[in-house]
Amino acid sequence: MSPTMYIAGAGGQLGTALRAVSAANADVRALTSADIDITDASSVTSALAGLRADDVVLNCAAFTNVDGAESDPDGAYAVNRDGPAYLARSTAAAGAWLIHVSTDYVFAGAAATDAGPRRTRPYEPDDVTGIPETVYGASKLAGERAVLDADPTATVVRTAWVYTGGPDSPDFVGTMRRLEAQRDELTVVDDQTGSPTYAVDLAAALWGLASVGRRDRTAGAVLHATNEGSVTWHTVAQAVFAEIGADPGRVRPCTTHQFPRPAPRPAFSVLSGRSWADAGLTPLRDWRSALHAAIADPGPSLDTLTP
Repeated sequence: MSPTMYIAGAGGQLGTALRAVSAANADVRALTSADIDITDASSVTSALAGLRADDVVLNCAAFTNVDGAESDPDGAYAVNRDGPAYLARSTAAAGAWLIHVSTDYVFAGAAATDAGPRRTRPYEPDDVTGIPETVYGASKLAGERAVLDADPTATVVRTAWVYTGGPDSPDFVGTMRRLEAQRDELTVVDDQTGSPTYAVDLAAALWGLASVGRRDRTAGAVLHATNEGSVTWHTVAQAVFAEIGADPGRVRPCTTHQFPRPAPRPAFSVLSGRSWADAGLTPLRDWRSALHAAIADPGPSLDTLTP
């Protein structure tokens, strides 16, 4: 009997992409919020009742509202720490494999508004995370630790700046596409550096990881997976304009000080892809090629998006 691939958070951005790029003959069980409440241990146990030792659980359910987490820490920790822990207990009991998706925000780094020297070296998985400056980051870091404590054979995959990029997408790329038609000029922060990651590319990478199975470099490991390269949000916005035939010069740079948010944003949160390649996995393509593909092909529909 072939393994079953369970997707927790199947109605969200990454979950939708995972369903869209899965192999036609794969046995995939898409679990949306209507099928599983990962913050409820009994709901998790019920939804994963048929879990077998060869099965894989891909967890992309998360509380991703970075600013909203500052005013709702209980909600953030329930989804980002407690939920993954319940999933890990189920996979550990069944001998199944949990692949848990995390974030660049687990690193403390320096806020974009901080004075002083900025980091320029991409983060490796074994770099010290420190104490994240946001509730979102702290809750995701707690989730990583809870997962590996409950199931030492699980794999944590950190990623960053995920987008789908469709004209109706609520992510950064989709927002820039809409604002281009609404405003003569935009200002976008130019002092936050990261790696934009196309959800479809990330989904394909996660399926690639699932297909190689648990082995020395994946079981119990923390890996980083983003599209290659690093840029600022301002550069991404200019690239979006260029892709849709608009003048990139209409996007003006500004500082984070000029665009304050409830949660501090990291000045530099680039993740190194070395661990991914060292595990024998195919690196994701460069961010610019991925952006071109995202805009040329809107990718998986987000019509099924659920909270």
